[in-house]
Amino acid sequence: MAEHPDQLYDSLMSFQVADYVSTTEALQRVAALIDLAGDLGRPQAVDHGINLATQFLERSGLDAGAKATTHYFLANAWSHKGRLSRITSGREWDWKQEEVEKEFIHLRLAMQEANSADLPAVRRCQIQTNFANLLSFVGRFVEAIEYWNRALNIDAAFSMAMANRGYGLSHYGRVLYDPGHTRVFLQQAYRDLAHAVSLGVDDSAAPVFERCRAEIEAALPIEWLQQATEMERFSLGESTEERSYRRFCLDAQLFLNPLNDLGAFPIAAHDCFTTPSIVVDVGEGPYYHGFFNQLKQEFVSARYLYYDGITAAAPHFADKGVLLYDTMDYPSYSLAVEKQKAAFRIGYSLFDKVAYFLNHYLRLGIPERSVTFRTIWYEKQDRAKGLKSQLQGSQNWPLRGLFWLSKDVFENNPGTQDSIEPDARELDEIRNHLEHKYLKLHGDEWSPALEGSRASLGIADTLAHSLSRRDFEARTLRILKLARAALIYLSLGVYSEERQRRKATGKGKRVVRAYLNACDDASKL
Repeated sequence: MAEHPDQLYDSLMSFQVADYVSTTEALQRVAALIDLAGDLGRPQAVDHGINLATQFLERSGLDAGAKATTHYFLANAWSHKGRLSRITSGREWDWKQEEVEKEFIHLRLAMQEANSADLPAVRRCQIQTNFANLLSFVGRFVEAIEYWNRALNIDAAFSMAMANRGYGLSHYGRVLYDPGHTRVFLQQAYRDLAHAVSLGVDDSAAPVFERCRAEIEAALPIEWLQQATEMERFSLGESTEERSYRRFCLDAQLFLNPLNDLGAFPIAAHDCFTTPSIVVDVGEGPYYHGFFNQLKQEFVSARYLYYDGITAAAPHFADKGVLLYDTMDYPSYSLAVEKQKAAFRIGYSLFDKVAYFLNHYLRLGIPERSVTFRTIWYEKQDRAKGLKSQLQGSQNWPLRGLFWLSKDVFENNPGTQDSIEPDARELDEIRNHLEHKYLKLHGDEWSPALEGSRASLGIADTLAHSLSRRDFEARTLRILKLARAALIYLSLGVYSEERQRRKATGKGKRVVRAYLNACDDASKL
C-alpha cells in the first residue's frame, strides 16, 4: 500500500545523504523529496532537497550518469523554488531571478555530464526539454526550438517535448509583426499540440496544452489549421553555388526569417526579417531602420564568409606565392581560414552594436563609450546596483530574452565575469586574441595533448591561443546563431515596445506615416 503524501514527506524530510551507502538509493530519495516538495508546494522542503543534492554531488566516485541526474534534479528543485516564489510574490515578470540562473546552470551541467554518460533516453529528453522550456520562459524562444528538436531527435514520441514546442511556437508566433508568419507558426503549434495530446502528456500539464490549442482554434479556422501549407516549392536560386549556399543556411537555421525556425523549408530561404514600424519625432529620420539595415548586412556577410571558408575545396589564387613557414604544429594558414576568423569577429561585434541601438531607442542615457551588451541593463552599468528602472518588471518578452542572452556573454570587468554559459569565457578569449593578440588554428592532426608534449620539449608556440580548425568552426557557428537570435529579439522587442507606447499615448496622438522603398538587389555592388 502506497504511503500517504504527508507520511512520505515526513520520511523524506528526515533523510540524510550520509545514511545511505548506495549511490542509487540515496539519489532516488533526493529525487523523491524534490518532486514531492514541488507537488506539495513546500519551499522549506525544496531547500532541504537542494542541500541534500548538493551534498550528494560532493560524494567521491560519482560517475557521469549520477552527476547528470543530480544536476537534473537540482534544476528541478530551483524550478520549484522559483515557481513558488513567483506565486507568493507576484514577480512573474521580474527579469532578475536567482532561481532561474541556478536552473540554467544545473541544466547545462546536466547536459555536459550527459555527453559522457550512459543515461536512459527518457532522461536525456527530459534534460533537453526542460532547458528548452527555460529558454522560452525567459524570452529566448528562438534558441529554445533547437533543444525541443534535440529531444525529439532522441525520441520522436516524447510528447512533452512536442507539446512544449507547440506551446512555445504559439507564443513565438504571437509576437511576430508579420500576420502571415503568425498564422504559419500557429498552424505548426496546433499540430504539435494535437499530436502530443494524442500521445499522452503529464496530467498536470494537459490542461495548459488543451487551453493553448483551444485558443488557436478560436483564432483560426480549424479546416485551415489541419491542411498543409506549401513551404517546399520555392526556388533556392539559379546557380548550383547559390543553391548550395542557401541550402546550408536553411539547414543551419541562419536565415533572418522566423520561418527558418520551423525547419529547413525553401520558403524561408531569404532574409525578409527587418524592423517593424517605429514612431519617431517630427524632424527625425529613419535612423533605426538604417541601423538595423547595417546590423543585418554585417550578419549576412559574416554568414557567407563562414560558409565560403568552411566549403573551400582548393587553395585560393590569393594564397599563391605567400611565403609562410611550417612551425611543425600543423598550422592552418589560408584565405579560407581568415574568412572564418572574420565571420567570428563580425558576429561577436554585433552584440555591443545591439546594445548601442537599445541605448538610444530605450533612452537609457548611457555614455556612448560605456555601452556594452553585458552591462547596458543595469544602473550605472553595475550589476550590483540592479536593473534600470525602465526595465524592471517590463512585460517585453523578446527584450527580456536579450537580457538573458547577455548573461551568456563574458566580459572581463568586475561584476560581469559570472556568465551562466560555460563556454562564454573561451569565446571571449578567442575574440580577444583575434582582435588584439594571436589566434592560431591547426589541422585535424593537432591536439592539445600534442601541444603539451611540444611544451615539454620547449618548442611550443607560447604566444598563440591555439585551437583546432574544426573546433573553431563549431564556435563560430555558435556565435552566428547567437547573433541571429539577438537580431530577432531586438526587432521583436522594438515591436513590443512600439505597441506598448501606442497604448500609453492613446488615440489622440497623430502619427504621419512615411514609407521606405526596398533597396534594389541590382544596386548592391
